[in-house]
Amino acid sequence: MNFRKTLLVLGTLALALSSSLALADEGGHDPYYSIAAALAIGLAAFGGSLGQGKTAASALEAIGRNPAAQGKIFVPMIIGLALIESLVLYAFVIAFVKIKG
Repeated sequence: MNFRKTLLVLGTLALALSSSLALADEGGHDPYYSIAAALAIGLAAFGGSLGQGKTAASALEAIGRNPAAQGKIFVPMIIGLALIESLVLYAFVIAFVKIKG
């Protein structure tokens, strides 16, 4: 087995074994919080990926039409992608704060 396959198998195994510990119910809250957190993270990731895809596609199309404007398009695109990703991370943090709180 080559290195990539070994790494993939070990990573999958680690995720499978650690998820039960991460979402273990301590008995102090409604069990539907875990489902709500998973739904919130899933929707945020879905929306963020759509936004990042549209942003990157639009920027690359604009650069393709006018290569001289690459410098003026690239930096705002990267800033926009970082802000989109930060919204997904906020949803992630809020979901887990609600589970623990």
